[in-house]
Amino acid sequence: MGGSDARALSRSLLDLCRMRKLTIATAESCTGGLVAGALTDIPGSSDVIDRGFVTYSNDAKRAMLGVEASTLTNFGAVSKETATAMAIGALERADVDLAVAITGIAGPGGATPGKPVGLVHFAAAARDGRIIHREHRFGAIGRSAVRARSVVEALRMLMELARGPQVAAKPQRTAASRLRPRVTRSPRRHAVKRRPPRAPRG
Repeated sequence: MGGSDARALSRSLLDLCRMRKLTIATAESCTGGLVAGALTDIPGSSDVIDRGFVTYSNDAKRAMLGVEASTLTNFGAVSKETATAMAIGALERADVDLAVAITGIAGPGGATPGKPVGLVHFAAAARDGRIIHREHRFGAIGRSAVRARSVVEALRMLMELARGPQVAAKPQRTAASRLRPRVTRSPRRHAVKRRPPRAPRG
């Protein structure tokens, strides 16, 4: 997955958002604005892309996106909770329809117990209340590769939300279920009329 994947996804996402009149904001930490860069590299993206937040430090996450200090203290910058707070903050502060957030450890340093190099948390939020989160452990594949794969995943998540809520399809009735089972009726039993006992002759 490289630049060509990101470019193709960016183009498809922009076309879909343009058709559905959706706007986008990004909130990025470890990718440093690469998602916004991939999208704005496509001509005509300005009618979809509103802004991008690059919140590399915890102070920036608090000041620009409204991430609570307690969230960062209790869960850490690289966590589901922080990624979700970043996405919601970008959505609200930019007043857009869709927002995506990325926070992770691109390496080569920065690993902590339980949080290895290559761990990235993603969150995407929609104006209608839908929020999705994903965690990827890309491994120590190199800083550039972690960042490039993170861009592609973020674009995929935005595409998922841009398509709208998935309506559960009604289960199709099989041919067998459409056939009404024949009910076998038991033969009617006719009541036998009993003759009254004859009076004794005497």
